[in-house]
Amino acid sequence: MTLKLNGNTGIDNLRNYPTEIVEKLRALLASGARAYPDPTRKQFYDLENGSRMFYIHISPTGNVWLLASWMKAAPAVAQSRSALAEARP
Repeated sequence: MTLKLNGNTGIDNLRNYPTEIVEKLRALLASGARAYPDPTRKQFYDLENGSRMFYIHISPTGNVWLLASWMKAAPAVAQSRSALAEARP
């Protein structure tokens, strides 16, 4: 599903992420984000932005709560190639 919110949506940065992360989330929500609803919690979503993921909640007031953000793991094939390259003399 795609989740798109107003570019002026308030974002509560509950874990004090750097401003750049919050602004990436704001831009992502304004342009439309690929969202995966949390199957066990209403109005909680995982958002995908290239190599970065966000876990958010949309509060009843319409604010977005930024709960977590992390870099996606590199594919196993790329990790294997990198390990082989480092092991070579």
